[in-house]
Amino acid sequence: MPQPATQARPTGHPGYSQTLPREPKSAAVARRLTDAALSCWGLEELADDGALIVTELVANAVRHARRDSIRVVVERTAARKVRVAVMDFSRARPGERQAGNDGEGGRGLLPVAAPAVDWGTDERRWGKVVWAEREGRG
Repeated sequence: MPQPATQARPTGHPGYSQTLPREPKSAAVARRLTDAALSCWGLEELADDGALIVTELVANAVRHARRDSIRVVVERTAARKVRVAVMDFSRARPGERQAGNDGEGGRGLLPVAAPAVDWGTDERRWGKVVWAEREGRG
């Protein structure tokens, strides 16, 4: 029996994940996944920041990762806290940097760091996980 494209986690932090093609249009699918998870958890106030974060994380992975797919994960790590992550098969670490003179791209993870309460990169044997956390009003 084929598995659904989006899966809820049976153990650990509540979360949703989906493997997507490493292409720009995957950002829209990642935004829908993030929005659906936030809605299920009653954290709709995080939707705008969640959309910005996941869009930037996916764009970074599309631009810099290797292989044909990425994995998007949205976890509820506490009652009012959500972690959005993108996994890819590159070990190159992202960073914050200023935009170039043309104003298009080149900002690194500054758009992710701005709304996040925390963010980082976890190295894996096969690549990395880039994540950002956002906390709702309590």
